[in-house]
Amino acid sequence: MSATATLDRPSSTAARAAVPLAEHIIEVISDSGEGAQRCGQSLAAIAARMGNGIWTTEIIPAEIQPPARSVAGASGIRIRIGAQRVTNGGDQTELVVAFNEQVLIGRVRAGELKPGATILLESMWRSHRDPAIVASYTETVEALRRDGFDVHEVPLEERCRELVSDPRKGKNMFVLGILCNLYGFDARLAREQIARIFGKKDAKVIESNVMLYEAGAAWGEANLPLRYRIPAQRSEVPQIVVNGNTAIALGVIASGMDICAMYPITPATSASHYLSEIFEKVGGLVHQAEDEIAACAFAIGASYAGKCAVTITSGPGFSLKQEAMGLAVMAEIPLVVVNVQRGGPSTGQPTKVEQGDLLTAIYGSHGDAPKVVMAPCSIEDCFYSIITARKIAETFGMVVVVLSDASLATAQQPFPRPQFSEDWLAPPVDQTPVPPGAKPYDWDPVTGLSRRFQPGQPGGMHTLTGLAHDRNSRVAYDPAINEEGLRARSLKLAALQKTLKAPTVFGGDSGDMLLVGWGSTMGAIEEAVTRLRKEGLAVSAMHLRFIQPMPSGIREIFKRFRHVMTIEGNWSDKPTDELIDEDNRRYSALAMMLRARFLVDVDCWSEARGQPIKPGDICRVVREAMQRKERES
Repeated sequence: MSATATLDRPSSTAARAAVPLAEHIIEVISDSGEGAQRCGQSLAAIAARMGNGIWTTEIIPAEIQPPARSVAGASGIRIRIGAQRVTNGGDQTELVVAFNEQVLIGRVRAGELKPGATILLESMWRSHRDPAIVASYTETVEALRRDGFDVHEVPLEERCRELVSDPRKGKNMFVLGILCNLYGFDARLAREQIARIFGKKDAKVIESNVMLYEAGAAWGEANLPLRYRIPAQRSEVPQIVVNGNTAIALGVIASGMDICAMYPITPATSASHYLSEIFEKVGGLVHQAEDEIAACAFAIGASYAGKCAVTITSGPGFSLKQEAMGLAVMAEIPLVVVNVQRGGPSTGQPTKVEQGDLLTAIYGSHGDAPKVVMAPCSIEDCFYSIITARKIAETFGMVVVVLSDASLATAQQPFPRPQFSEDWLAPPVDQTPVPPGAKPYDWDPVTGLSRRFQPGQPGGMHTLTGLAHDRNSRVAYDPAINEEGLRARSLKLAALQKTLKAPTVFGGDSGDMLLVGWGSTMGAIEEAVTRLRKEGLAVSAMHLRFIQPMPSGIREIFKRFRHVMTIEGNWSDKPTDELIDEDNRRYSALAMMLRARFLVDVDCWSEARGQPIKPGDICRVVREAMQRKERES
């Protein structure tokens, strides 16, 4: 149904019964700086407190401040709200609030809106003083309606100007009121959320924004013939709602690490920003270095002093840290490196998601520099992965890389409030005297491990070097000694691998197709598997949290499935391209590794569009792949 609602008069259909929904996907989009993301984050927080499952996906333009009213400049957020737990951003948007028609055009062209989606569109452009803008707006609205979209024009500017002097800074709370009214969310929780987000400002600011919220709710009640209800069930255990970067920062604190060295880079910076606000209160320190290389060197120095430090970065910064990370490998100094992946190469797409750094994380250094590589698969996993990473780094004297990405970094999801455990923390710095005759690198012949000497230990004095060295840390170029060090550092990965449990299989233990993923794709993959199994297809999934080393048991799992395919957010050649054949096809990163390690014909489907992979797309690709393989057999 198409409608235009621009007057504050009761609508004959406004009081109709709410439509029950299992879930809904909502977007709020605007020009940069208009508060769309804050509106969406607030809506998600309120829904989570109501007891709904949520997942948010930030829509961030590539430019820091793109031109106003530009098709490519959409800034905002997608909120998926469900009656059950939500693990990914879902498929296409079903209701969108747009502050102008240009940012809306960008989302339509990208195929992000579901056919027939409801659109709430700022109406101020219909009477703009520029005839070209009026024409653009009018033509867009008419075209959207012709295409079947349910367009409702909303006088955001007009109504907000009645309440505040700068409506550009008030529209987001007015929209929050409209949306809370549409979905029947608790007004008390909404007011509490507004008080929380504006808590550092004076009472007048909070009062003004509550007034805008209430005006939006009243306008929606009087003018919109839409009502939805998504069942909610409050959790029996306390929950927190944070994004992946905040979860990483909380994990740093919980792990007992007390040094974070960093240099600002999108999309990793907010993790360090959060730490900088609270870390000193718990005895920690955030060091902002002059560049990425210095940040990594500072963290290594702090770790050498006796504990374990973390450095947080993204792709370009990770590249700059490689030489210093090689020093940590050679000197066997524990170090945790968080790489919040983004689109590349070079500056690439700084605000967009990609899983393109896997091979760099494993093989990026010159020479053989074995590192542990982990990949958290959810917001909750971002928290616990950091605790595990610190433990491994200190136990094995290794560099541990934690591969998050832009999707996890900005997505919000509720999960049970962590209950602190003493087991998370690092042991006290060991300052007991070193036994006579002990060597700084007394490598165990089975595990490659050696006792960690710490500065200040009586009898532990030695020269630390990044050069090839013997067990006494003396520079040595003897072939046998160099190979002994390489062997010991490699054996550490084998020793860790023996402690890892085989990955679990989601779905049936055997079948026609096994989908393998890593990192942030888990929620979308498992949702796709659930849908496909309901269709009667024998499809299952396996997700890897440890990629270097890989746990045992993978080979045996592969044997139970006719076909194996990875789902990844990085590049792979499409077999349908004219020049591509089996001799020159480039496979996605994990597929390449699995093919090499297990000698199994692992197929792959990957996407590097700068957007989170959707479960519906995975379903489509798997159906096509299974049909193709049936024809080939």
